[in-house]
Amino acid sequence: MFTLPQKDSGTPTTSLGSVSQQGLHSNHGDGLEGECSRKPDQKPLKLYGVGDPTAMFSSDSPYLSSRGSVIKWFWDSAEEGYRTYHMDEYDEDKNPSGIINLGTSENKLCFDLLSRRLSQSDMLRVEPSLLQYPDWRGHLFLREEVARFLSFYCRSPTPLKPENVVVLNGCASLFSALATILCEAGEAFLIPAPYYGAITQHVYLYGNVRLVCVYLDSEVTGLETRPFQLTVEKLEMALEGANSEGVKVKGLILINPQNPLGDVYSPGELQEYLEFAKRHELHVMVDEVYMLSVFEESVGYHSVLSLERLPDPQRTHVMWATSKVGSWLALGVLGEDFGMSGLRFGTLYTENQDVATAVSSLCRYHGLSGLVQYQMAQLLRDRDWINQVYLPENHARLKAAHIYVSEELRALGIPFLSRGAGFFIWVDLRKYLPAATFEEEMLLWRRFLDNKVLLSFGQAFECKEPGWFRLVFSDKTHRLRLELPLLLIPNQSDLAVTVLGDDGALNGGCNGDKL
Repeated sequence: MFTLPQKDSGTPTTSLGSVSQQGLHSNHGDGLEGECSRKPDQKPLKLYGVGDPTAMFSSDSPYLSSRGSVIKWFWDSAEEGYRTYHMDEYDEDKNPSGIINLGTSENKLCFDLLSRRLSQSDMLRVEPSLLQYPDWRGHLFLREEVARFLSFYCRSPTPLKPENVVVLNGCASLFSALATILCEAGEAFLIPAPYYGAITQHVYLYGNVRLVCVYLDSEVTGLETRPFQLTVEKLEMALEGANSEGVKVKGLILINPQNPLGDVYSPGELQEYLEFAKRHELHVMVDEVYMLSVFEESVGYHSVLSLERLPDPQRTHVMWATSKVGSWLALGVLGEDFGMSGLRFGTLYTENQDVATAVSSLCRYHGLSGLVQYQMAQLLRDRDWINQVYLPENHARLKAAHIYVSEELRALGIPFLSRGAGFFIWVDLRKYLPAATFEEEMLLWRRFLDNKVLLSFGQAFECKEPGWFRLVFSDKTHRLRLELPLLLIPNQSDLAVTVLGDDGALNGGCNGDKL
């Protein structure tokens, strides 16, 4: 059964080293001893970076506008791995030698539960109002259910209001809409990096909005720090750097739980980030798409909507979704948490009525059919099924798959970071790069792909340390056991991927928009 968060016990610390060497307690990371301290000859990482999504752009089409050519270039450059996978997709019966994908962040563990629930008679309703144009914000019955749902699961101090809810067809549309209405062309959002790389496209393709990366690194500097830790000091330095380059920053994007790190921010950290934003009059978009996918009981999740006092409610926007949960402007998608990415449901919660109205105006391009809205309302109001069937079973299956993959990684001696939230583990393969370059990282990624394993490489997340990969574990345990390849990396110059049958496990990924 879904249990309410307990009193905050502080953000869980994940050690890059062993307990004996580092003195840091961790249940969610392993084998990174000796990797966290910066070597004397290693150059410090740049503290921030102003994104230029088209810096590598080199292809024009005589049939497209310059804007159209850029949009096509994004597809051509960012979707290589995902397209290759779909041309040779693994199937245990039809294509057993195909490419295995454990890189796309989707939950494939509970299709049986969802299929049964979505097939019940109360989901199958057709009436005239569902076949006509709705209120562009979404049907009132759905917005009321979203407000009740978020009030309960986000632990809001007071009930959330339906008039502050806007419904769209996914978080990608929400990011795109918010970027377009909050920023002038060429302005920017701060975002801690590594981050879910598709956001670059979401904010740029329509709004021509850039991202200023707040670079985080794996170095642990003391008992109170953790790998890839975001601090207000780093936010201040990135903002100052962007301003010095003449880039106007209009907001901050937070992902909580974080993708790809799995980090869960404590209430204190959230309050500090929001206070920073208020000082500089920045909007804050909080993507909380993995809100209900925290499967470790020791990890206490706190939504931004649970805070007693928001420093700047008019500039705070939250997203949630069935696939991912997001932001203060609450953005949501019934995809990640409920493993239904294909339904394309996302929701925004904001107290700013100007923002809500402007986003609603764009819903005529990104809206949901009335039939899907009805199904979503039915699902969200079925609290008994969510609390007694779906959430406990989903958490149990996520935890079992996570344990299995973690044990395989330990057996292989591969360091990794994982914090008990989301569908992925942040894996450290730096020692297998002959040189610490992104060229070598890409060669390693291609070797995996050549051996029928699709992985997500760190540069796709704007990670500044070559050699990190995101590994998705949220697949059926029997597939992890019987069908997925075990990664064997004998030495730095030779990578082999071998399927080991009954004792096999682990690994896959993807590149591009489907990260």
